[in-house]
Amino acid sequence: MSGKGNCFDNSAVESFFKSLKAELIWRKAWQTRRDAEVAVFEYINGFYNPRRRHSALDGKSPVAFEKIAA
Repeated sequence: MSGKGNCFDNSAVESFFKSLKAELIWRKAWQTRRDAEVAVFEYINGFYNPRRRHSALDGKSPVAFEKIAA
C-alpha cells in the first residue's frame, strides 16, 4: 500500500464493486434486503470467485488457473 490519497490503493476494490454493480445490482430489483444479500453472496461465492474469468489470471477462472498450477 502506498501513502494517503494515492488513487491506486483502492483500484482492486473499485474494480470488484464495478463488476458487482454491472453484472448483478443494476440488472435486478429485490423485494427485501435479505434477497439482495443472498444474491450478492451467491454472486461472489458461486460465480465471481470460482468461475468468472479474471484478467489478472490471464483470462482464466480461478478454478482453471489452480488446475493448471497444480
